[in-house]
Amino acid sequence: MAQPVIAQKSPYAAELAPGEYWWCACGQSKKQPFCDGSHKGTGFSPAKLTVTVGEKVWLCGCKQTRNPPFCDGSHKALM
Repeated sequence: MAQPVIAQKSPYAAELAPGEYWWCACGQSKKQPFCDGSHKGTGFSPAKLTVTVGEKVWLCGCKQTRNPPFCDGSHKALM
């Protein structure tokens, strides 16, 4: 499988209100860190994030996380 595009080598801090969000997994979205449909035809699918109580989250920007959509520090190993 192809590798995702690294959107940025750090997480996105986001204050999210209750609702459903779609995190970009391919790295091609122009609305990072959220999906804008750019993944179509890439083999990647966005990850659904459901927020029940408003909260601040750290979403992966490098697209290498092992815990999508959240940052797990994988960006620290990128060159």
